[in-house]
Amino acid sequence: MRIGPHEAIVAAVIPAFNEEAAIGSVVREALAEGVDEILVVDGGSGDETVSRARAAGARVIVEPRRGYGQACATGASSARVDADILVFLDGDGSDVVSFMHAIVGPVLADEADFVMGSRLRGDREAGAMTYPQIVAGWISGALIRARYGARFTDMSPFRALRRDTLEALAMRETTFGWNLEMQMRVAALGLRILEIPVGCRRRRGGVSKVSGNAAAILPAIWSIACAFVRLARTLPRSKPRP
Repeated sequence: MRIGPHEAIVAAVIPAFNEEAAIGSVVREALAEGVDEILVVDGGSGDETVSRARAAGARVIVEPRRGYGQACATGASSARVDADILVFLDGDGSDVVSFMHAIVGPVLADEADFVMGSRLRGDREAGAMTYPQIVAGWISGALIRARYGARFTDMSPFRALRRDTLEALAMRETTFGWNLEMQMRVAALGLRILEIPVGCRRRRGGVSKVSGNAAAILPAIWSIACAFVRLARTLPRSKPRP
């Protein structure tokens, strides 16, 4: 992938579960942005997610172990060996893929170690985010700032970092706490963090595993809250930044 004068091998990891309505267009849009490899990690979909992802040009990995974080970890470890940068995004079409260069560019140019898109700071399509999602972004941001001094407004799935940086984080979460854990670990290590406004659309099909499913909201929030408490106890505060 080339952005301006900078070039590196970039692999995109897309966790997916019953995303047949959106996954093909997400893969095609990412390839059009210049991503070198797309890994769709399917959690056992009962629809045409796998075939449509492959038809669009993705390498599909079927992951029998459930969990959003597990899918992300599997995709990251399965990326081509020469991939320097990993970018994560969802497969439901809610992430605006045209922001890919804005997410990857600062990492590629060595201007940031971790870049994440903020849907709360960007333009959101009406109904694109639920109230629990918005509140979760605010609360998690406030907690991370209080504990580590880093500023976040969201837990957006659209994020990028170098492969060796991810390996250094020693991620452990296998659930929806994966995104929060990553943000806490980069903050605890005092890495260069950049949050940029990105667009957000309503999902293009299917039902959200969390925000669109009332029965799943509380377990997901509980998982995230437990991840924060557990990590906050073990991760030291970052050193004061110069």
